Amino acid sequence: MALNLNDLQIFVQAVDNGGFAAAARRLGMPKSTISKRIAALEADLDTRLLHRTSRSFLLTDSGRDFYEHATAALIEAEAAENAVRRRHVEPSGIVRITASVPSAQFVLADHLPSLAIAYPKLTLQIHATDRFVDLVQEGFDIAVRSHFSPLPDSELVQRQVSADDMMLVASPAYLERHGLPADPQALQHHDGLLVSQIAKTWQLQNAEGGSLTVSPLCRFVADETLVLLRAAISGLGITCLPEAACKAALKSGEIVRILPDWTAGSVTTTILTTHRRGQLPGVRTVVEFLARRLAARHGDADNPTRQEMR
Repeated sequence: MALNLNDLQIFVQAVDNGGFAAAARRLGMPKSTISKRIAALEADLDTRLLHRTSRSFLLTDSGRDFYEHATAALIEAEAAENAVRRRHVEPSGIVRITASVPSAQFVLADHLPSLAIAYPKLTLQIHATDRFVDLVQEGFDIAVRSHFSPLPDSELVQRQVSADDMMLVASPAYLERHGLPADPQALQHHDGLLVSQIAKTWQLQNAEGGSLTVSPLCRFVADETLVLLRAAISGLGITCLPEAACKAALKSGEIVRILPDWTAGSVTTTILTTHRRGQLPGVRTVVEFLARRLAARHGDADNPTRQEMR
């Protein structure tokens, strides 16, 4: 026997409203229809669901069990309908995104125009800054953060979408003048483009678990990814940069990767949202779009890493 969802709705409304008359008013149908449909439901189930007298309206034990399952079924049916309807409603409104300057330049810049074209009713507002931004206090919907170590626990939903190797790169012109390093130890004799005057070392590791610390000659210092990339392209020396920052320059041949078996660790990109705003259709659409695009850079579009923490 296939139960009719309308009959489940009538039964649940009768129980929730304490009688047929109240349920009839709520559903906008005759009281006699309510009575007939519940009687037919009891006949189909071959069991009594309600004890009805002129003064009382009580659930039987079977009726109580049926009510619980009927309520759950109606909730699931509504959720299924909403899931389908959401796919046909075009996301709209303003979505505010904050990201570090390198993340905005090398992670988001290639994808945001495609996102805006795909969803013309969305208005994207991007705020690039290297300071810490509090999503809740400052009213942002999404934060895109690149980090070397795990982010601390918080009330934000964290979704890790990609991890980029920190590559050793240099221009062909530099390598022509100074030679190609044969091994990591040779880097100590090469000009290094560093992020800090204090931290003058690179912590290198390979796939076999080997690790070592090397200290190149300090030729140039900058704490901004694009500046280091331009310095490397100009032939000033060797630097360590995330794969995302190097991709275009490597493809064009402006720089080449050296010692490809070695990296200086990796940088993870994580999308963060609040629990409440993360459920908004526009915000959810942006998160899913970026997660797919960023995972696809590493050939993992169908299986982006997901981590939700509180």
